[in-house]
Amino acid sequence: MTAPLTPPTPPHDPSPRGDWPPPPPEGYGQVVGVPEGRAELWGDVRDGAVVAVGVTVLGLLLGALWLWLAPRVPLVGDQSDGSWVVYLKDSEGEQAIGVEGTFTLLALACGAVTAVGVFLWRRRGGIPLVAGLTIGGVLASVVAWKLGVWLGPSSDVIAHAKSAGKGVTFSAPLKLDAKSALLAWPVAALIVHLCLTALFGPRDPEPYEHPYMTPPV
Repeated sequence: MTAPLTPPTPPHDPSPRGDWPPPPPEGYGQVVGVPEGRAELWGDVRDGAVVAVGVTVLGLLLGALWLWLAPRVPLVGDQSDGSWVVYLKDSEGEQAIGVEGTFTLLALACGAVTAVGVFLWRRRGGIPLVAGLTIGGVLASVVAWKLGVWLGPSSDVIAHAKSAGKGVTFSAPLKLDAKSALLAWPVAALIVHLCLTALFGPRDPEPYEHPYMTPPV
């Protein structure tokens, strides 16, 4: 007696238990993480702007320190034939060089301190942060230079000599003949921050525990 023939079960039919694979998650096949990456970029740009503004404000401190610590260049006024002449009291003095040297050393110190502060605030670094630190250093140097000249002795040496009197010593105005001193702050900040990031900054994780082994499929 021949057994009745039954049609085979289709291979893709669901089993009685309903063991179908789960449906793909919502958004499957789409690029994920773009909003997060964009938000992180805007956050870095915001931090860079905050650093630039904060460092620029610190230029007021540099200007005050420069005015306080810079040596004074002595001048003497003399009147001859009704006209005033101003000349250096000590023609061989190095006070003028000391004025620029004081500004440069103070700017280097401020650049190093701000770099350490920014690194401790945001260890991960980033291009916007470094750009803000550099731009802020340049602006802070300009602010310090202008503030020191404004608060220092009068730039009108003839009027100052007349008010002081003939043969009376008075101080020359603060000035920077070498404008390269304005780059001391940003250069020091950039170098110190890059060194700190290279030595103590966060490291990217290794993609595999054993780099020479084939990753699992």
